[in-house]
Amino acid sequence: MQFIDYVKIHVKAGDGGRGCVSFRREKYIPRGGPDGGDGGRGGHIIVKASQGLNTLIDLRYHQEYRAKRGGHGKGKKMHGKDAEDLTIHVPVGTVVKDEETGDFLADIDSAGKEVIVARAGRGGLGNSHFTTPTRQAPRFAQGGEKGEEKFLVVELKLLADVGLIGIPNAGKSMLLSVISSARPKIAGYPFTTLVPNLGVVKLENFRSFVVADIPGLIEGAHRGVGLGSQFLRHVERTSLLLHLIDVSLGSAGDPVETMAQINRELGLYSESLIKKPRIVVATKCDIADQEKLEKISRHCEEISVDFFAISSLTGKGVKDLLMHVSDTLGCHTLS
Repeated sequence: MQFIDYVKIHVKAGDGGRGCVSFRREKYIPRGGPDGGDGGRGGHIIVKASQGLNTLIDLRYHQEYRAKRGGHGKGKKMHGKDAEDLTIHVPVGTVVKDEETGDFLADIDSAGKEVIVARAGRGGLGNSHFTTPTRQAPRFAQGGEKGEEKFLVVELKLLADVGLIGIPNAGKSMLLSVISSARPKIAGYPFTTLVPNLGVVKLENFRSFVVADIPGLIEGAHRGVGLGSQFLRHVERTSLLLHLIDVSLGSAGDPVETMAQINRELGLYSESLIKKPRIVVATKCDIADQEKLEKISRHCEEISVDFFAISSLTGKGVKDLLMHVSDTLGCHTLS
């Protein structure tokens, strides 16, 4: 299934029904007076999280949502029928914003949670509400209120405990495939991962945590270069970042500058990202350039950042890294 994590949709809540102008007319009851009923409420537009969804692809191909109008009032003070609400189902972790104002409308962060994003109009009052001692036969009623109409931005932000970040081909997908049952695409060239991937890491004593593999970040990612701005939103919900740095023989660039580059992109995108706890992980240490490995190790010691050296291919250092991550997170227990 195609991974879609950003869409724009148009929603229109239902209008309220009109109030009724009516007069009671029954045999033997002259001048029965006004008895017009009220109109019904229109339908709200509701966004609800469904556990079985993991992409916004349904919204990509259905971008117009209109709820029904409330029923009109009738004689004998009969109330118009309220319209049914229109529910839009989205994955857990979806955020909804008003495109025009930028207002934050909803953060659907748990299964079953629902939020009204466009409120329906109330039904108008019938003429029975407008009688007074001097106006005993009002020949008017209220029209129904208009339902809210909005253009919405809907974003999916993956819910994960740990985010894997780094430049392309740093070994993120390889590590995810080793520590979980996820099967991301792995190849020896950059940008093999085009969408975020999730994996559940299960450790001894029933401890577990969720890891998100964020596609490779490059300079200018905060502006959208290399689709960076589309991927960085998925890092915002994580509790911990694993910054992977390739120290293998033949790897390009200085490892310290590579680390600084990613940190700059995180800070330019959001100040909260640069403040997140992180662990620096040197990858591909089975074929390591010892000079690069020692340089990044010394740098992490100088700035007091946790550092691990691993090889996803041989498994060296991976278990120690996972246990440290689990301890840092406080250990989630599988039910």
